[in-house]
Amino acid sequence: MLGYHVPEPDEAMLISGKKSADAAEPFIVIVGHGKWVMPLFRRVTYLSLAMQEARIEETCVTTQGIQLKVKAVIAHKVGGDKPAIISAGQRFVSEQEREMSQLTGQIFSGHLRSIVGSMTVEQIIRERDTLARQVLENSKIEMGRIGLVVDSFQIQSIDDLGSGYIEALAAPEVARVRREAAIAQAHADQAAAEAQQASLRNQADYERDTAIKRATIRSETDKANAEAAQAGPLAQATADRAIAFERAKLAEAQAEQREKELVFEVVKPAEAEAQRTKIRAEAEAEALRIQASAAAQNNRIALDQRLIEQLPAVVASLSEGLQGAHLTMFNGAEGVNQLTTGIVSQAAALLNTLKQQYVETDGD
Repeated sequence: MLGYHVPEPDEAMLISGKKSADAAEPFIVIVGHGKWVMPLFRRVTYLSLAMQEARIEETCVTTQGIQLKVKAVIAHKVGGDKPAIISAGQRFVSEQEREMSQLTGQIFSGHLRSIVGSMTVEQIIRERDTLARQVLENSKIEMGRIGLVVDSFQIQSIDDLGSGYIEALAAPEVARVRREAAIAQAHADQAAAEAQQASLRNQADYERDTAIKRATIRSETDKANAEAAQAGPLAQATADRAIAFERAKLAEAQAEQREKELVFEVVKPAEAEAQRTKIRAEAEAEALRIQASAAAQNNRIALDQRLIEQLPAVVASLSEGLQGAHLTMFNGAEGVNQLTTGIVSQAAALLNTLKQQYVETDGD
């Protein structure tokens, strides 16, 4: 818009042609906003507030007489307050960038030569930050007078101009650093070798443990498979053994039963028959004895009478002979009666036989 001016955010607008309300200000300073300016009667100039850079390369001499070439860079700008803007505007508004950087470089070069001249090469190398801080502090006053502020001052390089002094100073440190680097490298190599050996051992241990575990699992699997394969035959064998045992018990019981049956069927009747034969023989012997006695007396009547008298004794003898016999009565009381009747019948038959033999003997 005609007559209305607005400065950039990093600019200060200077309006000249009208006396400022403050007698100490030769022109009006506008920052951050616009203003109406009467054309033809007022002049508008802009002063940059942006950061600028100045580089210096200065040959300095130390207290030891050693020449050093020092390179540095300065970051500077116009101050943000109104007095600084007025001071800088009066000096740099026409050729701001060139003149500002040139003047700044000259101010810092002078202070740099002065401070380097009060230090040794060793101090400069070891205390580079101290050197930069002293130069910056000594330059602030002069920079403030011309409306400038410095944000940073950095020393980029220090060179001994081929004298070899700095290199000689650095030789022991370089040797030490190299030695320490070699030692560190050796330690690193040793540590790497130990780590590799440990890794190989761990790998071998792992492979061994894995092989053992696999063998154990394979053994357990084979054992389980073998047991599973034998489970059927073992179960069948157990069942067969149980069946054979029960059959043996049954056969033993049957044998015992058969033995008992044989005792009753064969042994007992045989024993009874043997007892009867014994009794019969004893009776016959007794009869012969009686017959002989009667023959000696030659008295038949007496013999008959004697036989009759001896009949009870014969029967009793037969009965006594049966007392020791183990006889089994299958018919109860009827069996006992039959046995008694048999004994009496045998006694009578025996007496008849004796009597017949006596008669025949007497006739002869």
